[in-house]
Amino acid sequence: MNAILGNKPAAVPAKSKRRLPTELSIFLVLIGIGLVFEVFGWIVRDQSFLFNSQRLVLMILQVSIIGLLAIGVTQVIITTGIDLSSGSVLALSAMIAASLAQSSDYTRAVFPSLTDLPVWIPIAVGLGVGLLAGAINGSIIAITGIPPFIATLGMMVSARGLARFYTSGQPVSMLNDSYTAIGQGAMPVIIFLATAVVFHIALRYTKYGKYTYAIGGNMQAARTSGINVKRHLIIVYSIAGLLAGLAGVVASARAATGQAGMGVSYELDAIAAAVIGGTSLAGGVGRITGTVIGALILGVMASGFTFVGVDAYIQDIIKGLIIVVAVVIASTATSAKSNADRSILSGASSGPCRQDTHCPTSS
Repeated sequence: MNAILGNKPAAVPAKSKRRLPTELSIFLVLIGIGLVFEVFGWIVRDQSFLFNSQRLVLMILQVSIIGLLAIGVTQVIITTGIDLSSGSVLALSAMIAASLAQSSDYTRAVFPSLTDLPVWIPIAVGLGVGLLAGAINGSIIAITGIPPFIATLGMMVSARGLARFYTSGQPVSMLNDSYTAIGQGAMPVIIFLATAVVFHIALRYTKYGKYTYAIGGNMQAARTSGINVKRHLIIVYSIAGLLAGLAGVVASARAATGQAGMGVSYELDAIAAAVIGGTSLAGGVGRITGTVIGALILGVMASGFTFVGVDAYIQDIIKGLIIVVAVVIASTATSAKSNADRSILSGASSGPCRQDTHCPTSS
């Protein structure tokens, strides 16, 4: 009938090629990097990289601290924000929590009258310090409209200064065994994985996650739809601070000391883990599973470069290049997907008679 009337058949949008899920693609990258270091390990060191249990344990323990920060940073980035303060908040939380976890046997305790406290007290205080710092970040950003980069940069400098001022730069030592047990064995890994599961569920299946993605996708539309954007941003940044506080507690327990220099540049590693894991700096895109894999990639890279004898300064250069490449790839993929979606919608909306002058007109 179309042929008789001279009409062109409706264009059928081409089916998009199937792509691997983002997390699977990132996981394959992780496997590939591990195999590369395995090969170089036999060439350079004549030993295995992947099948060394001691090395893998140390790598996973280090990833746990960065991973806790990255889980919080991921949620902030999804809202189109950024958090540069997580490493400094970690140090401040570690110092204050450790000062309340000292043994009475230590004659130079920060608070001699507050030694041998129940373990939950320093833990709660450490988490509270992180929560407060995050709430301050979120409030400044949400209420004043200051860019997240500036607000969290200020907190980064202030928190690091407070950590040094707290004990005049002196480390906090002689912690109780009940406190240091938090950082021993597999406990940091368990805490990290449990936290990842909780926030994976929260982002994917709860109203909190829907609001977070909505704000990152289009803040104005989210505000128009009834979401209290200011309040939610404060919650997101508070959670990021809380997780930085948790990382501080775990880090000080693992090292059995609190030091003002803890967590230096950890915020950059956390951001890198999130970006490598598929979180878009443009907001609205990101998953905790990808961030976990991104943190593992950073851990494998750091351990692998050290294993094959690459200079630490060169490692930083390579890490920076990888972050830039990851952002470029993510931006390119996002742009390609947006263009494909617009093309499909355009093709679907234009019927067979939209641009055909031979179509019969309805009376």
